[in-house]
Amino acid sequence: MCHAFFNDSRFYQFLFRIDQDIAAEVQAGGCSCGGVLHSACYPRKPRGIRCALDESCESRLSFCCAADGCRRRCTPPSVRFLGRKVYLGALVILVMAMEHGLSAKRRQQLIEQLDLYPQTLARWRRWWRKIFPASRCWQANRGRFIPPVDVSQLPGALLGRLRPEDLQHRVCLLLRLLTPLTTTSWSGSLRVVINPQKM
Repeated sequence: MCHAFFNDSRFYQFLFRIDQDIAAEVQAGGCSCGGVLHSACYPRKPRGIRCALDESCESRLSFCCAADGCRRRCTPPSVRFLGRKVYLGALVILVMAMEHGLSAKRRQQLIEQLDLYPQTLARWRRWWRKIFPASRCWQANRGRFIPPVDVSQLPGALLGRLRPEDLQHRVCLLLRLLTPLTTTSWSGSLRVVINPQKM
């Protein structure tokens, strides 16, 4: 069941290791000015599932150029954080994917369990139905899905089209697809591959 790993700390630790791999790749590439990138992580306080999270979720991996006159911040893409959203990306995906099949009672329980506001759900719904489908990220990837994914059913329709059958791995793949949307200070391409054997 999809809410079964809301509270699985191993899943969030696995996402952190993916973020570490991404960050290492970005740091090895250096700054666009040619300077060396030094660690400059910044604090995050994700909401909703604090009991399953350790201190690794309390910071966003980021770098700062060491070159005098540059000092540009370089924040790598992330599979944990969806940009500035205060809830973890996996939570945003799962809650919105579940929304279509939830009874009013179960929906209210989920809102209370995760400390969500109805306005937050409305913002997420708008993001999945309007902002994400118009993004360059989705425009570049939508052709991979035949027949086309029904954007009115996102993210559930997209999650259902990913393989393999294991839900945790599909969530990881969708988070990986979303990584270009998680940062504005880095625009390269990643070689990091999600290996479900390490999950």
